[in-house]
Amino acid sequence: MPIKIHQRTRSDHASEVAEDYVEAIADAIEQRGVCRAVDLVKHFAVTHATVNNTIKRLQRDGLVTTAPYQPVELTSAGRRLASQSRRRHEVVEAFLKKLGVSDQTAAIDSEGIEHHVSKETLAAMKRVLDRGWPQ
Repeated sequence: MPIKIHQRTRSDHASEVAEDYVEAIADAIEQRGVCRAVDLVKHFAVTHATVNNTIKRLQRDGLVTTAPYQPVELTSAGRRLASQSRRRHEVVEAFLKKLGVSDQTAAIDSEGIEHHVSKETLAAMKRVLDRGWPQ
């Protein structure tokens, strides 16, 4: 059992950056109509080199398209991943607030938890939000 636990955690970590980036790209496009590398530099407080390297990996993985000096756009796969990540994030954050966690702490904590919560746990959180605590 411990091997499976660690394998899942490593797998979750591997997709964490991609999920964060596609979610941030989707947010930028929604708010400003466009996402440029500088938007991601500011959002994540990282260097241009870090953003450029990450964008290259996202392009390789078929999640974004871009060209030099052009905005970053999500592919259909990137939009799907951003939407899934956003939904997980919203459920986890709402669940933490239902537990009585402050808005600020729920926002911060949900940013990490969203990447590691299983489908089963997420479904249970959603049930509690929709129907209340089980009897």
